[in-house]
Amino acid sequence: MGKEIERKFLVNKEAWQKMEKPAGQYYRQGYLTNEPHKTIRVRLADEAGYLTIKGISEGATRLEYEYAIPINDARELLDNFSGSELSKIRYKIPFDNKIWEVDEFLGDNAGLLVAEIELQSEDEPFEIPDWVAGEVTGDEKYYNSNLTIHPYCQWNNG
Repeated sequence: MGKEIERKFLVNKEAWQKMEKPAGQYYRQGYLTNEPHKTIRVRLADEAGYLTIKGISEGATRLEYEYAIPINDARELLDNFSGSELSKIRYKIPFDNKIWEVDEFLGDNAGLLVAEIELQSEDEPFEIPDWVAGEVTGDEKYYNSNLTIHPYCQWNNG
């Protein structure tokens, strides 16, 4: 059974801008199904395609199944079947023997920076970098699937 345990945090924009970071990877992703209890996502990541099925979150845990698919299939699925989409640049930042993934959103979600860390268990201890701000794990408005429907530019602070 596939399982994802992930915690999400906002990123301090000022600290992030000052920090040295590796090149990011451009993602285009869209949702074939976007329901509260399940999502089916297609992602283009540079020259790779993925199909991902995710279940409902319980705490920081949810079922997740991800499969590599041919790049042309991913493009065709996004172009012809995606009900909603977003794009972002993802940075992978090593910190204290973990990899933090920081998403800098583009388009209607420009200005939003979210950091994620995947864990082996919900109670696994980890260090938080100084560029990480408040935790938003479980706050559905930060789910990528929701950002395609209610983008950051429509929020009161966006």
